[in-house]
Amino acid sequence: MLDAVLNFLSNGVTHASWLAMLVYMLVMTQLTIFTVTLYLHRSQTHRGVDFHPVLAHFFRFWGWLTTGMVTKEWVAVHRKHHAKVETEEDPHSPMIYGIKKVFWDGVSLYRDACESRQDMEQYGRGTPDDWVEHKLYGAHPYWGPTLMLLISLALFGVIGAALWAVQMIWIPFWAAGFVNGIGHWAGYRNFESADTARNLLPWGFWIGGEELHNNHHAFPSSAKFALRKWEFDIGWAAICGLRAVGLAKVLRVAPALDVRPNVNLPDAETLKAVLTHRFQAMTDYYRGVIMPTLREEATHAGDNLKAMPRRMRRALADGGRWLDSEGSARLQAVLAKRPTLRTVCDFRTRLAALMEQRGAEQTLKGLQQWIAEAEQSGIRSLQEFAARLKGYRVANA
Repeated sequence: MLDAVLNFLSNGVTHASWLAMLVYMLVMTQLTIFTVTLYLHRSQTHRGVDFHPVLAHFFRFWGWLTTGMVTKEWVAVHRKHHAKVETEEDPHSPMIYGIKKVFWDGVSLYRDACESRQDMEQYGRGTPDDWVEHKLYGAHPYWGPTLMLLISLALFGVIGAALWAVQMIWIPFWAAGFVNGIGHWAGYRNFESADTARNLLPWGFWIGGEELHNNHHAFPSSAKFALRKWEFDIGWAAICGLRAVGLAKVLRVAPALDVRPNVNLPDAETLKAVLTHRFQAMTDYYRGVIMPTLREEATHAGDNLKAMPRRMRRALADGGRWLDSEGSARLQAVLAKRPTLRTVCDFRTRLAALMEQRGAEQTLKGLQQWIAEAEQSGIRSLQEFAARLKGYRVANA
């Protein structure tokens, strides 16, 4: 009898090998990642995709079992992150809290954000509101991880506790820490969005496609995160597979941008496309106007472009929004010595302000005036950008 008990404690009911346990852990953790990215993020938070009720409830159950997270709370915190991004009200911005705090202690920031009942009601609307949510998932969130611990112990014996511990830290580390922290600190940017979001890698395999964080911030409601030909989003691949068997319905993907030739005056179609693709427009402006102007002026002055710190060059993309007072003063000193660069930066500031205006008629008139002045500026790169911008059109799906 004692031998049987010791054997059970050592091996559980499976007597699994180390390789089998490793495969088990990877399957379980990746299934939890898919629960977060597909259900909590793309479906519940941003309404980019709907899932069959049976599959949706499985995701709810799996999230409860393996994380103890409540759907309404997760959704509310993430919606507030987008609504208040990089401000003091952002629940987990590295710009506010610092990268170390968000990376290593992001889960405590998440828990603190969940304490606001007002935010839960304001940002958590439309999430599951049925009996099982009130009586089980929402009322007893820690029952799920406790049950998971018992299952792990039964399957693998005492080593199951270690596997369970890995499962419990998987989402706090990769989502609360890595994506929310490193995803706003390091990587590359396809779009000059109004935040610091970055794509960690062009191939989103390991954390469900969440690696493509800058793309997501540019088009939050898109069910597809990969927006360049060379990028891959495993979450989108899963959605396509589920859609093929009738378990998923895609509601929104990022619209493509088209450019009409020979447009003399910006019209309502131009305005719609500029507002839809505002971050693409600002990216085009930085790469097609600001950087060529900076290189040209550096060449004429006999300067090495690399002599300007990379952080300062990047600040030209967002008007120096993230610079401190000393950095802002240095940027203004640079612009004072480069009049053409100052001019194109001023045009960028005006264009960004136009995109924040309310009222379509007033905004269109402002855009027409901006383009007319850009065409008369005598700055070739700015003129070429204006010619392209007035031809913007949202491409047909």
